[in-house]
Amino acid sequence: MLDLKSVFSSDGQLSKQIPGFRARAQQLEMAQAIAETIGKNGLLVAEAGTGTGKTFAYLVPALLAGGKVIISTGTKTLQDQLFNRDIPSVRAALNVPVSVALLKGRANYICHYHLERALQDNYLTFVNREEINYLQKIERYAVHSKDGDKGGLNTVPENAAIWHHVTATRENCLGSECPNYKQCFLMEARKKALAADVVVVNHHLFFADVMLRDEGLTELLPACNTVIFDEAHQLPETASLFFGESISTGQLLDLVQDCKVEAVQTAQDCVILPDAIAATDKAVKDLRLTIQEENVRFSLFAIAKNKAFNQALDHLLEKLSELTEILESQAERSESLENCWRRASDHVDSIKRWRNDTDADAAGFVRWVEVYSKALQLNATPLSIAEIFNRQLNASPRAWIFTSATLSVKQNFDHYLGEMGLAAAQSASWDSPFNYSEQALLYVPTGLPEPHHKGYTEHVVKAALPVLKASRGRAFFLCTSLRAMQQVYDQLTGDFEVEGIEYPLLLQGNGSRSSMLKRFRELENAVLIGSHSFWEGIDVRGEALSLVIIDKLPFAPPDDPVLSARIEKINREGGNAFMEYQLPHAVISLKQGAGRLIRDETDRGVLMICDPRLTAKSYGRKIWQSLPPMKRTRQLTDVERFFTDENQSLVF
Repeated sequence: MLDLKSVFSSDGQLSKQIPGFRARAQQLEMAQAIAETIGKNGLLVAEAGTGTGKTFAYLVPALLAGGKVIISTGTKTLQDQLFNRDIPSVRAALNVPVSVALLKGRANYICHYHLERALQDNYLTFVNREEINYLQKIERYAVHSKDGDKGGLNTVPENAAIWHHVTATRENCLGSECPNYKQCFLMEARKKALAADVVVVNHHLFFADVMLRDEGLTELLPACNTVIFDEAHQLPETASLFFGESISTGQLLDLVQDCKVEAVQTAQDCVILPDAIAATDKAVKDLRLTIQEENVRFSLFAIAKNKAFNQALDHLLEKLSELTEILESQAERSESLENCWRRASDHVDSIKRWRNDTDADAAGFVRWVEVYSKALQLNATPLSIAEIFNRQLNASPRAWIFTSATLSVKQNFDHYLGEMGLAAAQSASWDSPFNYSEQALLYVPTGLPEPHHKGYTEHVVKAALPVLKASRGRAFFLCTSLRAMQQVYDQLTGDFEVEGIEYPLLLQGNGSRSSMLKRFRELENAVLIGSHSFWEGIDVRGEALSLVIIDKLPFAPPDDPVLSARIEKINREGGNAFMEYQLPHAVISLKQGAGRLIRDETDRGVLMICDPRLTAKSYGRKIWQSLPPMKRTRQLTDVERFFTDENQSLVF
């Protein structure tokens, strides 16, 4: 067994290397459990409360055990943090000669081929001069950058439209046929990953590469001894995405754009190609226009009632098939034209499968449509990922570690283990070392109507206003829907104006998440109103965030086509979908939102959950008992006293 006690002790290797390191019993116990799991090629699901130090708890045994390790994170932010800060710190403290590589999806790397085409192609029209300026910056960066990671170019926003033209997708990457293959940043990153002892990826890349059999991780995994999933609560949703199949109007329009370029550059004498491209372009856009709503989902049954949608889909399939035939006749002219032909053919097959594949329904897939503001996507999603993922676990012997702050319901892991197919896994939970009974207060106001009430959000804001006054702003107002978020913002704007309250109001969407967080920290008295983007992965320490308000319990809408099908399946098989699936999902999501409040030993704050079901329903007790052990109250006066540092004994 590794001598982990000396590493994690108050005078051990970590404390000597890492400023502010504190010995925590929970961290040592977690590290020992992970070391044991690695030693026996086992499966471990490890929940560690905020402040446990789970990152060091898995890095130390992973680096000391030797062998090849893949660490997968839920976000690129954590991926960069691990590679640039945490792993170098632990490696230096342990003094181990471990090589480390960072590997992201291909859309994160500048593509020399597409960059050159964007620079040379007069056909491409950019939104404005700013985009052309960005293109010039990217050109200069590509010459001097060692890795071509777009995250290293801070002067071009991550969401700038130009990135789409200078990076490759899985579909338009030419692979080994590319004339710039030897200089490819992505291929170089993959070579480094193959040679490294520790490779840091993210969940999307892991599943995209492993499940879709792309190049990259499929070469890494056979030699891998240990796989560690951090932020593992995100895995079920990510895995469902990649175990299924989808085709979007965005992909089709990308194909159309690439075909336009090729028609001009390599197939000018093919006079029928431009008309076929234009016809496909119109057919794609017409399909989106058959649905008036935005940000909605439809089941196959519901969308079948939309005659205009079905006619438009038939027309799109016809025009795309015609384009495919023409592209096939021109494919020998260039690698790019051949790529366009293969993509078009694949898209035709995908649409046909989505339309006609009743076998998929029988095999446990649900077909549905998601509509965005400017795009539409056809999806086929598995109702269960357990069996599919379990096959990956059993492919060859290695250790698998799944860790997060939110995986259980009252330290019961049955839901997560069942959803992921981890029946053979050991599970363990370590509470946060923070003193929640002194640092935090859970407040559930009285007198609110049921969430389905028409004026519910209005009542929530009315109840929240005196709490915001007591906290002097410094709050996150987390909503379970974009509609509620906008309503909260509008109502608070009016209420603040009437009452002369000057706390700044920040609304999700008015800037990037990172820029909004920066501004929130700097203002020190702001109220940030957000939806799902701010429920997790956010770390605001200190007094700038002293209040988290959650409008209602985060139950997924039951009319969601995937959820609805899963509920039906569980109930049909004799289970209780609400208790086995919907409630655990809501608890894990709520724990994520609540986890934004206390991020440090010195933090203090109030968690306000406005949903009356927390106290009125029989399942409410299970929910609040899954939260950290805060003092609890239903009285506004207790909240006001908390913010004036009066310590009271409080209970429901």
